[in-house]
Amino acid sequence: MQLFLCEKPSQAKDIAKVLGATRRGDGCWIGNAVTVTWCIGHLLETAPPDAYDARYKRWVLTDLPIIPQQWKMQVKRKTASQFKAVKRLLGEARELVIATDADREGEMIARELVDHCRYRGPVQRLWLSALDDASIRKALGALKPGAETSSLYHSALGRSRADWLIGMNMSRLFTLLGRQAGYQGVLPVGRVQTPTLRLVVDRDRSIADFVPAAYWAIDVQLLGDHTEFTAQWLPPADSCDDQGRCLNQALAQQAAAAMKQANQATLTKLRTERMKEAAPLPFDLGTLQEVCSKKLGLGAQETLDVAQALYETHKVITYPRSDCGYLPLSQHGDAKAIIAALGRADAGLAPLLPHLDAQRRSRAWNDAKVGAHHGIIPTAVAATPDKLQGKYRAVYSLIRARYLAQFLPNHEYDRTQADFDCAGHALRAVGKQVVEPGWKRAIPQALGTTKGREAPAPQPLPQLIQGQTCAVRDVKLKDLWSQPPKPFTEGDLIKAMKNVAKLVEDPRLKQKLKDTTGIGTEATRAGIIQGLLDRGYLTKQGKALAAAPAAFSLIDAVPRAIADPGTTAIWEQALDMVQSGEMSLETFVAKQSAWMSKLVERCAGLRMVISGPAPKGSTPWKNKRKRKSSKAA
Repeated sequence: MQLFLCEKPSQAKDIAKVLGATRRGDGCWIGNAVTVTWCIGHLLETAPPDAYDARYKRWVLTDLPIIPQQWKMQVKRKTASQFKAVKRLLGEARELVIATDADREGEMIARELVDHCRYRGPVQRLWLSALDDASIRKALGALKPGAETSSLYHSALGRSRADWLIGMNMSRLFTLLGRQAGYQGVLPVGRVQTPTLRLVVDRDRSIADFVPAAYWAIDVQLLGDHTEFTAQWLPPADSCDDQGRCLNQALAQQAAAAMKQANQATLTKLRTERMKEAAPLPFDLGTLQEVCSKKLGLGAQETLDVAQALYETHKVITYPRSDCGYLPLSQHGDAKAIIAALGRADAGLAPLLPHLDAQRRSRAWNDAKVGAHHGIIPTAVAATPDKLQGKYRAVYSLIRARYLAQFLPNHEYDRTQADFDCAGHALRAVGKQVVEPGWKRAIPQALGTTKGREAPAPQPLPQLIQGQTCAVRDVKLKDLWSQPPKPFTEGDLIKAMKNVAKLVEDPRLKQKLKDTTGIGTEATRAGIIQGLLDRGYLTKQGKALAAAPAAFSLIDAVPRAIADPGTTAIWEQALDMVQSGEMSLETFVAKQSAWMSKLVERCAGLRMVISGPAPKGSTPWKNKRKRKSSKAA
């Protein structure tokens, strides 16, 4: 019997349907010489400390560090019945096809079962990017040898063991130190969650410590060729800060008065250049979460849940937990059919269709930049307007628009910069004239781009000739104040986790981090943020995130390396080395164990000062010890 092992029941049902396995069995679907079974996420978990020694049920400083010599796995109680079904089927199978999600975690979900149940038969890998029938059939015709993806398992196992070592040891250590300081809550420490928490703590401190500075700007309304437009004063460099803001009030007042009296400005320099903007790439998950936070007000986990439903339930998009926005060249041949299906499904696309060219190959089509997954795009199972509602339709529309943008020309416009002299003071007006809308036909008003704060739409300038004079219609002196950094939103925090290299000061470390994935992975970042919210270490006011008082105390107490965003990104780089075979799993875990031992030794004598009560939902010490002492933080 050929056994397909899937990650979840819905995935198994879709694959079983294509394979003709329509008869329901015990924890499986049965067909002709083929059976499809499923996990429910991880059916196994790393055993808690007390599985190695009963004394670890109590949290005691002298027992730290806890480092297993032989790692143990145990069956999760909630899904024990499904584990029994999978174990039985593995014992009966002559060949196994791993059909879990095509990523590091999916590989681990399957292979930890293979190891635990001691399956020794041949293994193949089904590598799926979408769950519609056509995509499943295509993947079934291109099964990979199991050995080709086994390194993903070693990387995932290394990540799991590193998380266990840090979570179990550091959470116990700092909870015990907190208890000595009179704090009755648990202080959870994690490889990814603690650096993430530090990002918010640091941002909150920079906001609290911010001292506003006054600066001045001048807008001058000019009239040229019967058209009014606005030019901005360019103050002398020696009166400005590093952002070009004038800090000299007297100078600004003097300039404004002089320009009002002058009544005209002379055009001294005129330059127009044709600008071309390529379409934004299809979404990776992190960018989708950023845009959905900004445009739709959705949280990171909420966006992931919606995208997962669009993938699993509705089957209208490809695999959403992707860290890549590029597309393989092999997919370009599907474009014509996908575009046609999208057009048939939604009459609202009719005005756009004549502009689309399915033969066009944008920068997104690049095999060299595609890793395990490609960008999130719509499938040929196109959604009709009545099929999806609310946030599901909104997220789908964003994904669809980014894909369709790949088949439209560059956005082109003429940028005109006009420099003026007015009473000896420099002015500059900038204008924009769209020549070719291009991809913005699919993404109006640049919906879906993430270039920071929204800028006002550029003004059109009248026909100008160098040397001409324009009348001064109005001079407006603006008394302004510098603004503090904005609090993180979930989308902003996702972006900061991805681009952690920008927040690291060490130039050598910054360079190392530029090509890594940052803090966490596309699949885990939303869960990390949600976990901090659920535990009360982060709070939310509208879209804004803020750190709770205990978060500040924890970040101040833990070793800098634990909370440093750079450290966890370096660990991810080491896990990539495990995946590529440059480092063995055993070497990685040994290095982590040795490092953990040094940290425990260094921190065991610390004295903590805890400000504020335990966050809501943080279980008091006496209960935590009894009920959750074995759970990694």
